[in-house]
Amino acid sequence: MRVLLLFLTLILAGPSQANPFDVKPDFLPVGEAFVLSHERQADGQMRLYFQIKQGYYLYQKRLKFDGLPAEQHPQLPAAQNHHDEFFGDSAVYRDQLELLIPANAKGELRLGWQGCADAGLCYPPQTTVIDLGGSAAPVADQASDQALASDLQHATLAWSLLAFFGLGLLLAFTPCSLPMLPILAGLVLGNGASARRGWLLAGVYVLSMALVYAALGVVAALLGASLQAWLQQPWLLGSLAALFVILALPMFGAFELQLPAAVRDRLDRAGQGTRGGNLYGAALLGALSGLLLGPCMTAPLAGALLYIAQSGDVVQGALVLFSLGLGMGLPLLLLVTLGNRFLPRPGAWMNRVKGVFGFVFLAMALYTVRSLVSAPLLLALSGAWLIALGWAAWPALQRLPALRAVPLLGALWGGLLLVGAAAGGDDLWQPLRPFAGTTPATLGHSEDTFITVSQPQDLQRQLDQARAQGQWVMLDYYADWCVACKAMEKNVFARADVQASLAGVRLLRLDVTADAPASRELLQRYQVPGPPSILWIAPQGEERRARRITGEVDAQTFLEHWTQTRSQG
Repeated sequence: MRVLLLFLTLILAGPSQANPFDVKPDFLPVGEAFVLSHERQADGQMRLYFQIKQGYYLYQKRLKFDGLPAEQHPQLPAAQNHHDEFFGDSAVYRDQLELLIPANAKGELRLGWQGCADAGLCYPPQTTVIDLGGSAAPVADQASDQALASDLQHATLAWSLLAFFGLGLLLAFTPCSLPMLPILAGLVLGNGASARRGWLLAGVYVLSMALVYAALGVVAALLGASLQAWLQQPWLLGSLAALFVILALPMFGAFELQLPAAVRDRLDRAGQGTRGGNLYGAALLGALSGLLLGPCMTAPLAGALLYIAQSGDVVQGALVLFSLGLGMGLPLLLLVTLGNRFLPRPGAWMNRVKGVFGFVFLAMALYTVRSLVSAPLLLALSGAWLIALGWAAWPALQRLPALRAVPLLGALWGGLLLVGAAAGGDDLWQPLRPFAGTTPATLGHSEDTFITVSQPQDLQRQLDQARAQGQWVMLDYYADWCVACKAMEKNVFARADVQASLAGVRLLRLDVTADAPASRELLQRYQVPGPPSILWIAPQGEERRARRITGEVDAQTFLEHWTQTRSQG
């Protein structure tokens, strides 16, 4: 009856409103006043989201969920009281409305709703059909970590283990995982292990690394903490660097590193009479590699952590992380053990090989503390390492004229690094840039374009201001210890074309360096596992979750993400 009276009122209002479905030029079309979107969540629920323009509202009592049994209707949030000429006193929603349909709901949902404008126009009832199906949303509608979490939610355990093992194989050849190779090579080749012993040492190493990787991931996901913040404590990184230095010294003949005879005989009796390293040393190095490599944030790791945090399924979460670690270790294991077959029999050359791996372990010490020392100091230490390596390699290469220039070039570059470090340089590939006095034309300065935020209340204030101004927001999760963050700062955000594409965007840098409650709250607000992570907040105030970037990307990938995000409005 009220709807009939409404239509009569609109018809009799005058010639300009002869058609009740004609919206005055002053009013938005219904599809723009009330923007409806839906997506499947990682936990299987269907999320319905209304973005309501300012000056418009939706009636709570006009929401209809035909096709769903009553027990599967979403729980309606609290509404505002409102009085209008159409329906009297009513409960309405303004700005936004989020509804969650249970994961077990299937079939077609006929969603009905009706809204009005404060200026005096009421739109006719609307109906939208949503296919709930029974499966996850397409990957294209989800970010990579969401898609992986959804796969874990719905796929069988065997398929999940196989998929994450494959993802680990791909990650094995990324800069995040490649530091495993010199560690494993130093363990097997540097100790002159036989082929059989090499397989055993490498296998123990990879198993230990995968176990630690899985355990740390599960604990971090359950506690809602940042795995990276845990593993980037200065005392831990300093201890790891010191251990790599200690492992390097025996390679130079400083001393023999082994367990006491009584302990060694008891623990490693099965390996008596064999050449090569100790199994327990391999297990220790594998565990330390898990600690060292754990901070590298990637989409597979983020997806597994998201699944564990949302579902609480510790067993499956641990198994897929363990499978991911095995996948990361297998190619390196094959490279080291198969490569060992082509080496000549042990002899005097082994001392030179051990010296090479001594320098490898020293390089790993530098790699470990790269986030703790200043860029010029890291440049100077790298230069000293190159000069020492060139000096040590020169006598060994005297019989190989074709390679004689290699140590000289290495030492020369090391000298340039020392000069560049003295001038405040920070680039391993352009050490003399400070003397150029100019910055390449392709680069700009990004420090002044970002607003640094370290407190949740400051973030909310910035988001409110951006929403009031109808402004896009980019959230850049950053930490001083995050090497990938610094790489993106230099190779992505400092580029002039990237800065031009972000003109008009409010750039917020969320500093989560400190392992403090404020940092944890900033991470938990959008369920971010750790930096680097890039989030896009639309002018209406909601995140474009499907366009989130997890882990380090190059400038081209970043620009493609932003272009696609902006085109979706």
